[in-house]
Amino acid sequence: MAILRKSIEVGGRTLTLETGRMAKQASGAIFGAYGDTMVLSCVTMSASPREGIDFFPLSVEFEEKMYSVGKIPGGFIKREGRPSEKAVLCSRLIDRPLRPLFPKGFRNDVQVINTVLSVDQDNAPDMLAMCCASAALHISKIPFNGPIAGVTIGMIDNEFILNPTVEQEELSEMHLSVAGTADAVMMVEAGANEISEETILEGIMFAHEEIKRIVAFIEEYRAEALALGLAAEKIVFEKPAPDPELDAAVRELASDAFRQAMKKCSAERIGKEEREAMFEAINSSVQEALAERFPEQETQIGEVLYTVEKETMRSLIAKDKIRIDGRTTTEVRPITCEVGVLARTHGSSLFTRGQTQILNALTLGMVSQEQVLDGIAPETSKRYMHQYNFPPFSVGETRPVRSPGRREIGHGALAERALLPVIPDEETFPYALRLVSEAIESNGSTSMGSVCASTLSLMDAGVPITAPVSGCAMGLIKDGDDVTILTDIQGMEDFLGDMDFKVAGTEKGVTAIQMDIKIAGIDRNILTRALAQAREGRMFIMGKMLEAISEPRKEISKFAPRIITMQIHPDKIREVIGSGGKVIKKIVEMTGAQIDIEDDGRVFIASVDGTQGEKAQQIIENIVAEPVVGQIYKGTVVKIMEFGAFVEIIPGVLGSSGKDGMVHISELSNKRVAKVEDVCAEGDVMWVKVKAVDKATGKVKLSRKDAMHDLGLDL
Repeated sequence: MAILRKSIEVGGRTLTLETGRMAKQASGAIFGAYGDTMVLSCVTMSASPREGIDFFPLSVEFEEKMYSVGKIPGGFIKREGRPSEKAVLCSRLIDRPLRPLFPKGFRNDVQVINTVLSVDQDNAPDMLAMCCASAALHISKIPFNGPIAGVTIGMIDNEFILNPTVEQEELSEMHLSVAGTADAVMMVEAGANEISEETILEGIMFAHEEIKRIVAFIEEYRAEALALGLAAEKIVFEKPAPDPELDAAVRELASDAFRQAMKKCSAERIGKEEREAMFEAINSSVQEALAERFPEQETQIGEVLYTVEKETMRSLIAKDKIRIDGRTTTEVRPITCEVGVLARTHGSSLFTRGQTQILNALTLGMVSQEQVLDGIAPETSKRYMHQYNFPPFSVGETRPVRSPGRREIGHGALAERALLPVIPDEETFPYALRLVSEAIESNGSTSMGSVCASTLSLMDAGVPITAPVSGCAMGLIKDGDDVTILTDIQGMEDFLGDMDFKVAGTEKGVTAIQMDIKIAGIDRNILTRALAQAREGRMFIMGKMLEAISEPRKEISKFAPRIITMQIHPDKIREVIGSGGKVIKKIVEMTGAQIDIEDDGRVFIASVDGTQGEKAQQIIENIVAEPVVGQIYKGTVVKIMEFGAFVEIIPGVLGSSGKDGMVHISELSNKRVAKVEDVCAEGDVMWVKVKAVDKATGKVKLSRKDAMHDLGLDL
């Protein structure tokens, strides 16, 4: 059978797509390579629609194989387990631009599995997987209005870098992932070091020009694959139209009812719970009125009711500029901010914006408590962590409480990325930081609420962040050429709207972006307007935050550990630890402090009581102390010899050997000394000055007469 292999240059490297050699039973399979990074993307579709669902059952997987980087998985089982956080984020990254391009109403299961087979760290597999998944869908029979492509953009010295290498990433001021079709941008995800909105926009547009090239390449690839019999003709899917008579009957009963209800909610600013009860009453009354006329068609009636509700809300916003809660298009919901709400946490806050509420808590710990990342990426650990939880009661529901899902992981990562640029470095603030955002009430943009709440907790804890960060979620209603951008969208506007565009940043610039599009994409004009409106929104929110706390507290919480850092010579580590850890265990037992020692000689001492840490520091300093030439010590005579006396100038601590030196008989006095015993005896205390330290042997030469002279004492 034929094999099609085709290449294109992207960012100075070769991107190659191949089909016909691997996974031939999949509906579409692409083996892709970019440098030495290789991914196999396979797509399949169920033979028939899934019954009884009202959503498109798309599943996108990103499988990291540890053999791709020459690793054996850790743990007892020694095989890959649940996806890493990075793998989950990559799955979401690929899912978001693909999902809107499937036909509305399509209910067949579609699965996209991206298997990472080989990784060259300078060529990340996520964007390669996105391009391969797009190509696999495009050559398959699965109905898909693609293709799409994705690239990553960095920026060094104000120059954009396409698909930056690891070295370039370290120097880059931003990490921008963009996906789109030939006509429009579909997805944006960014982490940036306080970059202006204008620069972010230019980066997106720069990315889109490259995306157009790759999309054209995938189109050419499909055409050649079709000619070789390696691609299939697309299935034509048309969403079944509702019974015209049923559709008309539902609209007659529901259209005006929904419109009047929404206007009432807007005028009286009715809350989510009461509003949902009003809409449910309309749905129930229509179902009841049409039950006899259209028996056993509750599902079909419900689908038309949903369509009418969506059309009515969108029409009110697009044509009348009426939002469901009565706000203007640029208005932010009422905000309250509180700090120090939890008694024993190291920092805490409660951020409320309308019916969205985030309870946030910060814990400070030793750097050794940082998170170790075991995956295919070069990063191995991180000392700043943000986690997000979404309990069912936040939306008034009852459902099983399980481990964090993809949404929770994604929201936590977004908030973490938004705050990372303002977190002080380890030298400035030698702590590990764990922020947890509990979404205890939800009606739109809990992720941006988490950004705001995290900033408040950090300042409450006394963490010296470089600037406060706030976030705002933007929405979009596009009705033909009429475009309405909404500030601070709530749940219904997100669910029934066309865009969820989250922007976080400081007063100086943007730190994070995440954009999800439900239509075929947006252009430069819409992006420009959305970014400008988002800045106005987040600056308003930041003003409310700063009313609660204007700057980080001067002191950290009394319940947080006080951390002392010190540097010792790596050769001295064994002395501090002692045989079998006896010395360091004894220090911990005596002081109650926690002690971590790094291989480079950095020592971290943590204690809630600062005096405990200082005591531990003093003990360690005594253990590692070395005699200093020219310094005077008060020492103890430990041994008498014919030619002089050995004096311990630095006492041994916890079983460690002390430091002593020899005072030659000629250095005991400025007068002639016949016998050492004429001047001192074992156990005597005397002042001595270090004259020299032999670098080769470590032997110390001491002088009593020089010390006494310098101190102005009589011999």
